[in-house]
Amino acid sequence: MTADQIYRYFPDLSAEQKAQMEQLGALYREWNAKINVISRKDIDNLYLHHVLHSLGIAKVISFRPGTTVMDIGTGGGFPGIPLAILFPEVQFTLLDSIGKKIRVAQAVIDAIGLKNAVAVHRNVIEEKGKYDFVVSRAVMQTDELMRLVRKNIQKGGQNALPNGLICLKGGDLHAELLPFKKQAETWDLASVFDDPFFETKKVVYVCCP
Repeated sequence: MTADQIYRYFPDLSAEQKAQMEQLGALYREWNAKINVISRKDIDNLYLHHVLHSLGIAKVISFRPGTTVMDIGTGGGFPGIPLAILFPEVQFTLLDSIGKKIRVAQAVIDAIGLKNAVAVHRNVIEEKGKYDFVVSRAVMQTDELMRLVRKNIQKGGQNALPNGLICLKGGDLHAELLPFKKQAETWDLASVFDDPFFETKKVVYVCCP
C-alpha cells in the first residue's frame, strides 16, 4: 500500500499534507533499519497497518482547532503522527517510556516539518499535563489505561464527543468494556475501511466522568 491509498479515504488533504504522508514511507524504512519500531516483516504494510489504522480515529471524531491530544505508548509515532498531519491546528504530545522509540518519532516529526507535535520521553505515571483527549494503540487493557490517564484528561470539551480516552483495539472487547457500561462507545473500522486487515479492528471511546 502506498500513500495514494490513504487519499481514497481522505480525499481533501492539502498539498502539504500529501507531501508529509508521502515522506513517511522512506523515513520509517530508513529509521527501522537502525531502531526497530515496526516489525521488520510489517514495514511493507506501513501505510495500511500503521498510517491508515491510526487515521481510523479521524473517522470517529474530527478534532476541532485548539484541541490538545496526548498519544501514550506512541512507539515510533502512532497514532499521533498521522493524526497530527490530518489535524494541523490540533496540538499533539507523543509520549513513550522507551527513549529510542521517541528518538524515531521526533526525527520523523522534524523531517516532515510538523509544527503541532512533540515527542516526549516520559512514563505516563510522571506526566502531569492536562489534555482534551488521550489516544492510544492497544497498549494495555482499557481499565488499566483509564486508571493511568484519568488525571491527564481535563473536564468538559469543545468537540462532538466530551473529553476522554480514544483507543484503537482489536477482537472481542465485550468483557474488557463491561466496567464502563454507558461511558464507552465502539465503532467497527471494517465499516469504513474495506481491507480485510480491519475486519476485527475497532475504535473505542471512553468518556471521562
